[in-house]
Amino acid sequence: MKLAIVTETFLPEINGVAMTFGVIAEELGRRGHSVAIYRPWRPELSEARDSAGYWQVAMPGLPLPGYPLLRMGLPAGRRLRRAWTADRPDLVHVATEGPLGLSAVRAARSLGIPVTSSFHTNFHAYAKHYRASLFKSMALAWLRYVHNQTLRTFAPTVELCAELERAGFRNLAVLSRGVDTRQFGPERRSSALRAEWNAAPDDPVVIHVGRMAAEKNYPLLFRAYAAMREANPACRFVLAGEGPLKRSLKRKHPGFVFAGFFPREEIGRHYASADIYIHASLTETFGNVLTEAMASGLAAAGFDYAAARMFIRDGENGLTAPRGEPERLIAAAVRLATDEPLRKRLRAAAREAVEAQSWEKVIARFEGDLEALAGLARTAASEARAIA
Repeated sequence: MKLAIVTETFLPEINGVAMTFGVIAEELGRRGHSVAIYRPWRPELSEARDSAGYWQVAMPGLPLPGYPLLRMGLPAGRRLRRAWTADRPDLVHVATEGPLGLSAVRAARSLGIPVTSSFHTNFHAYAKHYRASLFKSMALAWLRYVHNQTLRTFAPTVELCAELERAGFRNLAVLSRGVDTRQFGPERRSSALRAEWNAAPDDPVVIHVGRMAAEKNYPLLFRAYAAMREANPACRFVLAGEGPLKRSLKRKHPGFVFAGFFPREEIGRHYASADIYIHASLTETFGNVLTEAMASGLAAAGFDYAAARMFIRDGENGLTAPRGEPERLIAAAVRLATDEPLRKRLRAAAREAVEAQSWEKVIARFEGDLEALAGLARTAASEARAIA
């Protein structure tokens, strides 16, 4: 197939959407498909064919306020229609629902090109973190409007598909998330890196990886960290990532290590050199960081939804707390900080829990879905021409 993937975030940016579609584009290119990534312009962006097997096409965009590393796409319907008229893709997949994504949906539909989409981010659930309750209903209406214009909306879990269906979304299917077990693994543990963190060999190191923004539930995360440190003063805390909250978090927690932004090749070494991962977010559609932590051999605790519900068997390979019961999550965090035998047992079992979740299997199913939709569109077009 000739595929056009439209996304407002892509590698080398670090977030779930960028990582997911970086892997998908590379694997689809490896499988022989022609893949073009339409994404907002970045200074280092080249439109030459990447060694991974896909092209990147620069589109208009602006830096996101508070996120200098990310850019928001601007409407580009005329430009996309011109490009796709000259070089028509078999299918357009829209990964983000911003102005660029919506203009791609409209451009594809106007040209009769099948278009699909994927739901990655619970923007409507972010409202309470930004004191904008009106934003929730507006955001949900916008998301539903964008996605319901596409032939299929892919979401990462069956649980989320059911939730979206109740909210009026149509034509839903699952596009799960894989784990790169070569990039994330216990064998990448580094005693030198732990020494940089001032962690002795037996000190429990607690790591957090992700975007430092309000929707990640940092107040609860740091309540858990405080309880862990009180229960076991030997705990060390490392945070890797960037975001608008980083400056204030560093000021409030001077004893913690703020490791900053790292390429994905390096972040695997950080995961593996830690011991514990606490996942406090309540707005994830999946939670790639949790499966990456488990693949790296960390003892993890999180709320029982999304990736945690799929992969953690409570007490066997991690710990879970009922969603909406923060004190239970804090208690689980304290158990991991103080119960060394439990921590070691969960670490040993965590990797095995996600080993079967390979990207190859996930993408093969996605590939089949896209091929089927493109084939249906070709059949419909042929029948329409025959009738005419």
